Amino acid sequence: MTDDHPTPSPPTPEVLESESSPPEDLEASAPDLPEVEPEAAVADADPEPSAAEPEAVDPEPEPEAVVEEPEPVSEPVVPAEPEPAEPEPSEPEPSEPEPEPAEPSAPEPATPEPATLVPTPAPSGPVPTPAMFAKRHAEPNRHAGFGRVAEDGVVYVKDGDSERPVGSYPGASPHEALAYFGRKYDELLAAADLLLQRVTQTDISPKDAQEGYSRLAEQCQEPNAVGDLSVLRDRVAAIATTVDSRKAADAEQRAAAREEGRAYREGLVVEAEAIAAQPEASVQWKNSGARMRELLDEWKAHQRSGPRLDRTTETALWQRFSAARNGFDRARRIHFAQLDSQQAAAKVSKEQLVAEAERLATSKDWTPTAGAFKRLMDEWRRAGRAGRQDDDALWERFKGAQDAFFAAKDAVVAKEEAEFKGNLEVKQRLLAEAEQILPVTDLETAKSALRSIQDRWDKAGKVPRADIERTEKGMRRIEQAVRDAEEKRWASSNPEAAARAQSLADQLESAMRALHDDLAKAEASGDAKRVSRAREALEAREALLAQARRGLDEFGS
Repeated sequence: MTDDHPTPSPPTPEVLESESSPPEDLEASAPDLPEVEPEAAVADADPEPSAAEPEAVDPEPEPEAVVEEPEPVSEPVVPAEPEPAEPEPSEPEPSEPEPEPAEPSAPEPATPEPATLVPTPAPSGPVPTPAMFAKRHAEPNRHAGFGRVAEDGVVYVKDGDSERPVGSYPGASPHEALAYFGRKYDELLAAADLLLQRVTQTDISPKDAQEGYSRLAEQCQEPNAVGDLSVLRDRVAAIATTVDSRKAADAEQRAAAREEGRAYREGLVVEAEAIAAQPEASVQWKNSGARMRELLDEWKAHQRSGPRLDRTTETALWQRFSAARNGFDRARRIHFAQLDSQQAAAKVSKEQLVAEAERLATSKDWTPTAGAFKRLMDEWRRAGRAGRQDDDALWERFKGAQDAFFAAKDAVVAKEEAEFKGNLEVKQRLLAEAEQILPVTDLETAKSALRSIQDRWDKAGKVPRADIERTEKGMRRIEQAVRDAEEKRWASSNPEAAARAQSLADQLESAMRALHDDLAKAEASGDAKRVSRAREALEAREALLAQARRGLDEFGS
C-alpha cells in the first residue's frame, strides 16, 4: 500500500461546510448511510488508536485485509441520526488473512433494499471494506473527464498537458476510485470558495487570510484529487490577488495609523519639552507637575491601545519625553530645596519681627511706635514667605500685636479729636482774618498782621486730623502771598540789578541808532532784500528795548 491510499480522517470544518450542498454523487448515496456500521464510523473519528485506524506501515505492499460480513438482523432498524461525513475505506492492522466471504451483489437502483443495522463489532473486529459501499457510487461521476484509473488501480489526474498519479483505491471499482478522488477535489474547491468569501466579504485579518491562503496553496500545488485543476488554481490565484490587496490596504492603514500615532506622541513630547523649558521664575510648579503626570498617563494609554510605532521612532520619542520629564523633575527638586532653605530663613526673621511687634504692642509713645510698626511691616514683606502653616501662624501673631497697638492709639486719638473741634473753630476764624490781608498793598502792614495771626494760630493748638491739611493749606497760601510781595520789593530796590537793567537799555538804544542808519542806507540803495533785513533787525531791537525799559520802571529809573 502506498502513502496515497485513502485513509479515513475526521471531516474538517471546510469539508463539513462544503457538504451542506453535497455534489451529485454524495446526494445520491445519502440514503445508503444506514448500511454503515455506526460503531465503525465512530471508531474512525476516535483520536485514540483502535483496530479500525491504520498504523504507520512500511511503504511495501501489504496483503489486503478481508473481513467477514456479519449476518443481518431479522428486523431492519434505521439509526436516528446518521453521521454527516462519509467514512472512507481504511487499511486495517496487519493480521492473518481470514477467508473472504462472498461479496453480496449490489441491489438494483430501482428497488433499493431497506437499511439494516448490523451488530456492533468489537474494537479488534473486522472493518468495512469498499465493496460494502459499492452501491453509493453507482451514480455518474462528474469528474470522470479529468482523470482515469489504470489497470493496476492507480488513479491519474489531468494536470495541464500531462497527467500524474494521485493514488489508488484498493478493492474498489474504477468508478468508486474516481468518485473518491473527485470528492477530494470538491473538498479543496469548497475550501477555496469558503476562503475567498471570507477574504472578500468578512473582516478577516490579513495575517489570518495569508495563513489560510498559504495552507490552501500548499494543498492545491499538486493535489491528490481528480477534477478541473485549472479552475481550482484560478480560484486560488483569485484568493492570492484578494489577499495581496487586503495586505496592501492593511499596510496603508497601519502606516497611516503609525503616522497618526507618531504625530500624537510627538505632540506629547513637544508639550513636555515646553513645560521643562519654562523659566524658573514663571513656572507654576503644581499645575505643571500635574500636567506632566497627565502627559505620562496619556503616553502609556496610547502605547497600550494606540498603533504600534517602529522601535527606532518610539525609542527616539521616548528618550526626548523622558529627558524633558527628568529635566523638569530635577529643576523642581532644586527649586523646592532652595525654597525650603529660604522659608527656614524667612521663618527665623519673622519670628524676630513678631517678638519686637509684641514688645511694642503696649507702647504709649504713639507717633514713634507707629513709625516703628511701619518699619517692621516693610521688613516683614522683605523677609519672604515661610512655610504656609508657619507663615499663617506668625502673621496672626504679628497682626495681633499691630492691631492691639493701633486700637489703643485710635482710642486716644478719638478722644483728642473731640477736644480738637474747638481749636478748629478758632483757626477757621484766623483764616478768615488772614484773607483780609490779600491783596498786599502795604507790605509792612501786611507783615505785621500776618505775624499776629501766626502767633494766635500756634496757640490755638491741634485740629481734628481730617481738617489738618485743609486749614494748613489755607494758612500757607496767605504766607506765600506776603513772601512774594516782599521778594518783589527787594528785587526792585537791588542796585546791582538796576545797573544791569540800565546798561542793557543803553546798549539797545545804541544798537537802535546803528540799525536806523543801516535802514536808511538800504532804502537809498534800493535793495529790497537789504531793506527787509535791516527793518527786521530794527524791530527785534525795539522789542528788547521796550522790555528793558519796563525793567527800569520797576527800579524807579
